[in-house]
Amino acid sequence: MLNPFKKKSESVYSPVSGRIVSLDGVPDPVFAQRSVGDGFAVMPTDGSFRSPVDGELVLVATTGHAFAVRTHEGAEILVHIGIDTVTLKGEGFTVHRQAGETVSRGDVIVSCDVEAMKSKVPSMVTPVLLTNGAKFTMTAPDLYGNGAAVITVRKK
Repeated sequence: MLNPFKKKSESVYSPVSGRIVSLDGVPDPVFAQRSVGDGFAVMPTDGSFRSPVDGELVLVATTGHAFAVRTHEGAEILVHIGIDTVTLKGEGFTVHRQAGETVSRGDVIVSCDVEAMKSKVPSMVTPVLLTNGAKFTMTAPDLYGNGAAVITVRKK
């Protein structure tokens, strides 16, 4: 019999194709020092940025450079596309979904031409962060990915 009080773990996948890297290697101290939250980063090889989890899209930056999804258990996952991309003021980003929508893992939220963006910003490395980590535990990132979950989160 299932225990209705047992806390469910939720898998967080890479939002984009590419190499998974540690936040330690992100060339921005806010992300590298985990000031916004812990998680992982991705060096993208394509420009389709997808929801890494099932849930509600709670933030889509007007500039298209970031979005956040709240899972059914309440974990808030922020995807920040590139470093200093906010300075582009939306140039090069196409937003496909709106805040308030229910999304499934794999739904495209934002797209851009990653190769074209590389000449405009310091890096296209994409941090993926658990922003309300005080309420959740998180596994160490699986830096090898292979299509499996990169981290798993569970309410404390």
